[in-house]
Amino acid sequence: MGLLLHTFDSLSQPVCPILEPLHCFVMASNQALSAATQDRKARLAQLKSLKRKQPDTYQETDEEAPAPKSPKSAAAQAEKKDTDIYLSGRNYDAETQGPRLGFETAPSEGKNTLERKAAELAAETKKQAEEDEKQDKPLDLFKLQPKKPNWDLKRDLDRKLELLNVRTDNAIARLVRERIASQQEAAKARARSAKGSANGSAEVDNEGEAVGMEGASLVEAANLREREAEEEARREREDDDALLDSS
Repeated sequence: MGLLLHTFDSLSQPVCPILEPLHCFVMASNQALSAATQDRKARLAQLKSLKRKQPDTYQETDEEAPAPKSPKSAAAQAEKKDTDIYLSGRNYDAETQGPRLGFETAPSEGKNTLERKAAELAAETKKQAEEDEKQDKPLDLFKLQPKKPNWDLKRDLDRKLELLNVRTDNAIARLVRERIASQQEAAKARARSAKGSANGSAEVDNEGEAVGMEGASLVEAANLREREAEEEARREREDDDALLDSS
């Protein structure tokens, strides 16, 4: 080493200006080599001091104690965690470190895919529809069909006529009862005028039958009016159905 340094020192004075770059390179190499030598000596001295301070009982450790993890295994675990985070794992299996085979495990296994979300949504909708069908009434098909242009006017008119229809029916029933009662009173008055004769009794019977016939005719007229109202409503429904079919 001393001979080498002496040689480098002898080259410190260049003979010719052409050799000046070579002289600079040799000087830089000499300085780097000296720094590396000093650094190595310092590390060796530090290592010796650490060995002196370390006790000799470290060899008498428990054999059953787990071995310390090597830096290589720790680095492998860290790398594995990083791969688990950043890799999708769709076609690569991080555990086996190989390709994921479709006949062994499905690529979409354990993942919330769009198809799975759609199937769950369809099942939930079907279940909700079944519950609504159990709770609610059956669906009325007439509500789904288009209505006539004047349906709102007819609706408002029906609301206004509800009270009038009730009053009309009550008036008709009252008139029928009053007419039947008046006819019965007239028959009783004529029966009192006839005193005990056979002709009188026969006349009373005939008048009673006439009153009964008139009351029955009034009831039949009321029933006929109801049938006419039902027939008119049926014709309106048929007209609505024909209009919907034509549209």
